[in-house]
Amino acid sequence: MVFSGITFLYYFLPVVLIVYLAVSMLRGRVGLELRNAVLLLASLFFYFWGEPVYLLLMLGVIGAVYGMGLILDRLIQTESRLRGPFFALSVAVTLIPLIVFKYADFLIRAVNSWFGVQVPLPGLALPVGISFYTFQILSYLIDLNWGRIRVQKRPDRLALYVSLFPQLIAGPIVRYAEVEKELKERETSLTRLSAGMERFVIGLAKKVLIANVLGDFCSVYRGSTEGGMLFAWLYAAAVSLQLYFDFSGYSDMAIGLGTMFGFTFPENFRYPFICRSITEFWRRWHMTLGGWFRDYVYIPMGGNRVSKLRWMGNLLVVWGLTGLWHGADWNFLLWGLYFGVLLTCEKLFWGKLLEKLPSVLRWMITIVLIMVSFLIFDSEGISGIGTNLKALVSGKAVTAESLYYLRSYGVLFAIAAAGATPVPAWCMKKIRSSAIGEQLVILARPVVLAGLLILCTAFLVDGSFNPFLYFRF
Repeated sequence: MVFSGITFLYYFLPVVLIVYLAVSMLRGRVGLELRNAVLLLASLFFYFWGEPVYLLLMLGVIGAVYGMGLILDRLIQTESRLRGPFFALSVAVTLIPLIVFKYADFLIRAVNSWFGVQVPLPGLALPVGISFYTFQILSYLIDLNWGRIRVQKRPDRLALYVSLFPQLIAGPIVRYAEVEKELKERETSLTRLSAGMERFVIGLAKKVLIANVLGDFCSVYRGSTEGGMLFAWLYAAAVSLQLYFDFSGYSDMAIGLGTMFGFTFPENFRYPFICRSITEFWRRWHMTLGGWFRDYVYIPMGGNRVSKLRWMGNLLVVWGLTGLWHGADWNFLLWGLYFGVLLTCEKLFWGKLLEKLPSVLRWMITIVLIMVSFLIFDSEGISGIGTNLKALVSGKAVTAESLYYLRSYGVLFAIAAAGATPVPAWCMKKIRSSAIGEQLVILARPVVLAGLLILCTAFLVDGSFNPFLYFRF
């Protein structure tokens, strides 16, 4: 079940909201416990719908982490010497399912290739969302070990944190510390419900009306034999914008759903394509993942407070892991290392050179580097990377096919490019700066949102739906 599906939009979500709002009428401890119970049961059913077998895996992991958390807390309280080894064991146990299900085939293929052996591949299907909920569980254990949070003694509340359906499948990566209080006390109001619905519909429109249609263009390019440099660059732009609207649209929907149910999830994107450096890009793109690696990997390794050589090694390790987190294949590893090298160069010398250039030129250079990165990201293995990058600089500059599709998708490209900037928000702010404009917005908002929902529904019924790209992570 996905957010941009008819089943979720018109069956699952309405039923869950009605039941949740009904029990929200009960105040006090009983009301909270019932709300949590509704969300937990809904979340488990949501995951069961798409992953019946792997629901047992997730529940097993939650049970193991709950027990390990209690033991770790006891070792902390007693200042036991076993605290360190047990914490390391807890982290290892948490990572085992991720490594087995996501990386076993990749590692075995590498061994077979390097040593000329024929170890059979397990061929295990990847549990949806395992990368996201594993990182959330790790943040719980690490913060508990560091004394940043208190142990959760209620297994149902820990299970709700891990399985909460708005952020279960594709993030954002929510740390336990960010929702610890809301698991025990949160507000349910019409204001939050309205704000959450608005954010959800906007995210749905980004996904269905922009990302999916850009995906159609990408499919056309992949099936083309005529090619051309213009077509290749349009494809690079389409892949970059498709990934942005797909994932940021999902994040908007997740944040909106969280708001409806009284949770405040962290923002995941902040107009990444207006950046003028790679450093700035990663402060705006998938912010919860970047923050996770910074706080739990980069800084504990010493960050930039070590020798220059070790610091460079830290960067490459972190970005190699970032790439592999996205997928178990060489293109993802190279994609991560590509950013690691760019950031290293930027901090050593490239950043100083960039600062001397005009702002527009800095932006253009950065955008080109980002588009190249997403071609690497979108490629099928090493050979695919070479094919995609070669197409940018070889072949006929302009072909009849590329001009045809530029005319066909030109308006969509313009809308997507504008929508990826703060321009729409700036225009809305200007309109609302006057009393008349504010009244117009109040009157038009429900009509526009209803129109977007109807249009998205029409696209979905017509068969324009594509699964979320980040589901595979």
